[in-house]
Amino acid sequence: MAGGLEEQSQPLLHKISPSIPTTEGEIDSYHCPPFGFNYGPRRVRDLPFLFIFFILVACTFAFGVFCVAHRNPDYRKLGYFAFDNSTSSCVESSTIVDERGTCSWLNAANVVPKLLLEYLVSTLAVTLALSTPLMLVLLRLLRNYAKQAVFLSLPLLVIIPLLVNVFWFITCTLSESCREAFPLALRIFVLVFVFGVVGVILYIILANWRSIDLTSKILGISVHALEENLGLLGVMPSLMFALLVFFAPVIFFMVFARFNGRIVPRSSGSYDEHLCVWKQDRWVPAYYALAIITMIWSMAMMIEAQVYMISGTVAQWYFAKDASMTRRRIRSSVRNAFGPSFGTVCFSGLLICVVRCVQNIIDSARREDATGINLVLQHCIEFLLSAIDFLNKFTIHFVAITGEGYCSASKMTYELLRRNLLSVGFVEVSTHMLLGIMFVISTIYAIMVCAILMTVSKLGTDVYIMAMHAWLLLFVVLSCFVYVLDNVINTIYVCFAIDRDKGEVSKHDVHQVYGLLTLTKRERLLLAGRTSLV
Repeated sequence: MAGGLEEQSQPLLHKISPSIPTTEGEIDSYHCPPFGFNYGPRRVRDLPFLFIFFILVACTFAFGVFCVAHRNPDYRKLGYFAFDNSTSSCVESSTIVDERGTCSWLNAANVVPKLLLEYLVSTLAVTLALSTPLMLVLLRLLRNYAKQAVFLSLPLLVIIPLLVNVFWFITCTLSESCREAFPLALRIFVLVFVFGVVGVILYIILANWRSIDLTSKILGISVHALEENLGLLGVMPSLMFALLVFFAPVIFFMVFARFNGRIVPRSSGSYDEHLCVWKQDRWVPAYYALAIITMIWSMAMMIEAQVYMISGTVAQWYFAKDASMTRRRIRSSVRNAFGPSFGTVCFSGLLICVVRCVQNIIDSARREDATGINLVLQHCIEFLLSAIDFLNKFTIHFVAITGEGYCSASKMTYELLRRNLLSVGFVEVSTHMLLGIMFVISTIYAIMVCAILMTVSKLGTDVYIMAMHAWLLLFVVLSCFVYVLDNVINTIYVCFAIDRDKGEVSKHDVHQVYGLLTLTKRERLLLAGRTSLV
């Protein structure tokens, strides 16, 4: 009995592999260093990418200041310039050629009824104020009743779209204005289309029915970890606000970049007619490209910094041996993310940008007639990019835990996942299930908003528009909550793999749940083959 317990506590491949490695892959894993959270001081990693990012930002701001300092004030007076035949150039005229004022804009703004605008602002403000306590209630609900919440929301995920679809069809059929805007054929098409989408959702739920119980347990464990680190819910809005503060001067510089140029005459087609147009300097498009690249890279870098901070905080909670090691977890993660590992975060963000750009190029090429070898190359490149994206997803978690550089962390992450043969299917299902729950909650809230507004106001059909805005705002806020919780799930997954690799148990409740992760068919065959060799 004692021998069986000792075998269960050992890492998976330590139990079934020969004591002396024979193949090249086994030799690599045999000499792979042990993993664990690095609580001590960390070395600065990936400095070249840190320098490139800083140089890019410095150039963007330096040329932006140049744009502001060397702007041409004549741009705002373009409508006052006319072509002078005597000098064959554009000169300032006292006659207003282009009358553009703010009256038309003010008149356009008055198109929106004042009462509707007041109700819309009030509804969105109340929705935003209720989103925070709603997230806290949802946390406690998923912490104590995760299984019940999941099994209750899944039927609603099918029933609510069906009821809304039927209600919309009947209401539109009875309304004369709606019948004129949406013909019968279009209404039937929308009705059938929504029924088809609901059928797909029902099929996905039934196909993953056996994994629902396990995914609900994974959600419960992850919510418990998030409850122990509630400050993470403020990480995402704080970093997004910092990103907006960074974007503000860049956008300001891009606006003033348009003012760099001169007014030149251009023939309008007739022999004697010329127009005065604005001609930008040749370097302005290059500055636009520089600023856009800087903004895209900064956004990707900030997203990776969020993942790093979430992973580092949760990993400290997971591997903590005593209470003294759990203090200032978020502050420590912020210091590491924007300190020694900032170059790695920049590298990961750059890699994400490249992968997304190449994927967009492939999607654009796929819309064309791609046949033969081009189609094969597209699928091969897409498969390679998906593999890189998948590995990067867990690499940044590993970097936050160990403080390694990106390349070494990628190799160690691959070795960790390969040696422990853990299935990530349940981790992916957990995210989709969370989004389904948030969809149900947002829809119920939108229905309540619609009912309340119908009772207290006389807005008519505009109530549905405001309810849709409330649904969208709440779903976006709850999706941010899902984003944080998804990264918590992935971090615990990596931490469990590290524990499994080392043969240790840092959190008993996590091992009881994540130890139930099933292996794929290929992994079972690999284990059976290795077991037969022993």
